[in-house]
Amino acid sequence: MSHTCKAFVVMCMDFRFQNTFDQWLQKNVGQGNYDRVGYAGGVKDWEKVFSQIEISKRLHQIKEVVLINHEDCGAYGAAGTPERHKHDLKEAREKVLKAFPDLKVSLYYTKLNGDMELIK
Repeated sequence: MSHTCKAFVVMCMDFRFQNTFDQWLQKNVGQGNYDRVGYAGGVKDWEKVFSQIEISKRLHQIKEVVLINHEDCGAYGAAGTPERHKHDLKEAREKVLKAFPDLKVSLYYTKLNGDMELIK
């Protein structure tokens, strides 16, 4: 029995986005092919997020990390502008790649209407 998967995915725990995230993951990563965690604020608590990436890489030999933040995030409050989310996502990508240069890192900012914007 294989204990590997393609990706590690971190997103916010906000219930309003779970259906969008489920559908997107099914289409883009594949059922049962990822480790998924949900934290208030997505990548906002970096130490917590990073520790889980390390575990997923060690135990499941992931090849990709997907980081998702979203519009109207209560954990960010008034500071949660689109620019702030994109900045935090990009900073998180840099930290992942510094520790694990072999991983692919994808960033998304999800809007309330369900649109998921790829952040370059």
